[in-house]
Amino acid sequence: MKDNQLYWKKNIRYLAILLSVWFIASFGCGILFAPQLNTIQIGGFKLGFWFAQQGSIYIFLILIVVYVRLMNNLDREFGVEEE
Repeated sequence: MKDNQLYWKKNIRYLAILLSVWFIASFGCGILFAPQLNTIQIGGFKLGFWFAQQGSIYIFLILIVVYVRLMNNLDREFGVEEE
């Protein structure tokens, strides 16, 4: 397999995993599992409400940082990093 194809295959795999995590956090925890999560409270707010309003945004920001680090490592691995 060519290096370009392997690079993009790994990149797409990273994207699929990270987007799945974000989907579970935003749609799953904010909508689907909200009734179960609402039995737990954080700072006086129900956990399902918190995920719907703020939690998924925080998770999205963390996933951006994780993606940047993964891509920097991948770029170094394939010798295409920026200086």
